[in-house]
Amino acid sequence: MMPLTMAGQGEPVTIRKITGKDEIRQHLAELGFVVDAAVMVVSDLGGNLIVQVKDSRIALDRSMANRILV
Repeated sequence: MMPLTMAGQGEPVTIRKITGKDEIRQHLAELGFVVDAAVMVVSDLGGNLIVQVKDSRIALDRSMANRILV
């Protein structure tokens, strides 16, 4: 497993684990970041990621993206 920040741009990956406090994990789940979901890094801008999850594109800062393990 590796953090989402290390995933290659345009490479589909599957979420294996989400770390952090319950509130953070709940917030990410509401955005569609759940275990076994497929995600893809669309772009990496200054450490911040734009991620495609389901039919949405979501911007995540580096600290939040590091909590998502793929």
